[in-house]
Amino acid sequence: MENVVVVGTGCAGYTAALYTSRAGLEPLVFEGDLPNGQLGTTTLVENYPGFQEGIDGPVLMMDMRAQAERFGTRYEYGLVTDIDTSGPPFKLTIDGDRFVETKTVIIATGASPRYLGLESETKLLGHGLSSCATCDGAFFRDQELVVVGGGDTAMEDSLFLTRFASKVNVVHRRDELRASKVMQERAFEHDKIDFIWDTVVTDVYDPDQQTVTGVQLENVKTGDKSDFDCQGVFIAIGHVPNTKWLGGKLDLDENGYIKVQSPTTYTSVDGIFACGDCVDHIYRQAVTAAGTGCGAAIDAERWLAERE
Repeated sequence: MENVVVVGTGCAGYTAALYTSRAGLEPLVFEGDLPNGQLGTTTLVENYPGFQEGIDGPVLMMDMRAQAERFGTRYEYGLVTDIDTSGPPFKLTIDGDRFVETKTVIIATGASPRYLGLESETKLLGHGLSSCATCDGAFFRDQELVVVGGGDTAMEDSLFLTRFASKVNVVHRRDELRASKVMQERAFEHDKIDFIWDTVVTDVYDPDQQTVTGVQLENVKTGDKSDFDCQGVFIAIGHVPNTKWLGGKLDLDENGYIKVQSPTTYTSVDGIFACGDCVDHIYRQAVTAAGTGCGAAIDAERWLAERE
């Protein structure tokens, strides 16, 4: 019987593990199919407090992992595929064929950016291609960029990127935006933002050079293809919370994010807590994920103390 099982890693999961391990609860962490979370796939991180010169995302994650391990955190590779919420204790199914029982659960499974599904995306992620303008925008000073999307996220990213870029080109598959009217007006009025309508990105250049040099565009109405030079590509077509396995187990909102009893991390099931990007669809930053991971650990610790 475990005291605490943390499902997922990243800033939220590792911080939850750190706090619960320092409380003597010897947490068990299941690392899932994306160990180290989204930061494990990035390069330089300059907006996490405490690192004046910045730090590589994978290095930051491995340091967090080791820090929690120092205080007694245990790690297992494995994907939690189901949870019996009739407890406590709660029964977790790992990789579909083994089981773990625990008094409390902290869910930190994060969210995955939606991508276009291009092979070149995977190769260029972190090398000129990004899904986080606030994380990476400052690396593109005086460069021409492409933003893919037409919703509020795409407009927010485009407006943010104008602080650094020489020009921002919004590529959208329709001839009108899905963004809110106020966001549309701000983008239309900005002299650094241009729009390429009825168009999709069908390839990103150039994986062989390990940097973005341009994109291939296709007009969805005419089928015409063309090359467009740019130095960076930002994919802004939304995120998907990694909560599909929780359907019917916990209360989720209409987009699949876990509902918590804010400002706590309590979910709809007593003894199960949630933190990080599987809850937060507003900020989605490393530091905010770490903060909610801390909150989930403290909530779980106090929950256990009250019952024991």
